[in-house]
Amino acid sequence: MQQITPLENGKYYHIYNRGINSDILFKENDNYNYFLKLYETHIDPIAETFAWCLMKNHFHFLIRIKEVNEIKTAIKIQPSQSFSNLFNAYTKAFNKKYHRHGALFERPFRRKWVNFDTYFQNLIIYIHNNPVHHNICDHPLEYAWSSYLSCISDKPTKLKRQEVIEIFNDVENFKFLHQLKNYISTEEFLGE
Repeated sequence: MQQITPLENGKYYHIYNRGINSDILFKENDNYNYFLKLYETHIDPIAETFAWCLMKNHFHFLIRIKEVNEIKTAIKIQPSQSFSNLFNAYTKAFNKKYHRHGALFERPFRRKWVNFDTYFQNLIIYIHNNPVHHNICDHPLEYAWSSYLSCISDKPTKLKRQEVIEIFNDVENFKFLHQLKNYISTEEFLGE
């Protein structure tokens, strides 16, 4: 049985998962938007987000679980429970809309502790280039359902954009490094 890494306050994690049996999670734009709305409701109170990408049958997030004193919700719940609440709420709505039943996401959701700067930067590039890796587009700029566009924009965002850009030194270097095609493969990156 796979050992589950607990989510600890103050630590950074790569959170990822896919549809059960690699089934579709997002059939239309409304699905993506609703998932992000639920993410804001359930995850923003307990975590900071540095990068994300939603694909048709899977997703990736790079987050930092907030310290206990940073969490401003009246009810203190475990970070893992917040993710479970997100997935359960989305599954319930998805099942109702598409007249289906049963699990939608693989369980348990996957998480990998992120513990050093080079990995952090590479993970951001990996997440944003996921649609390129899966031959959906030629550049992350062309894909609407990731945080890449928020990183290069001046529009208000809850994404930790300033911190992300600082890791790359500036926006131009951020863009340049995302253009390189020699990013790590999925298997190497996720240790699968």
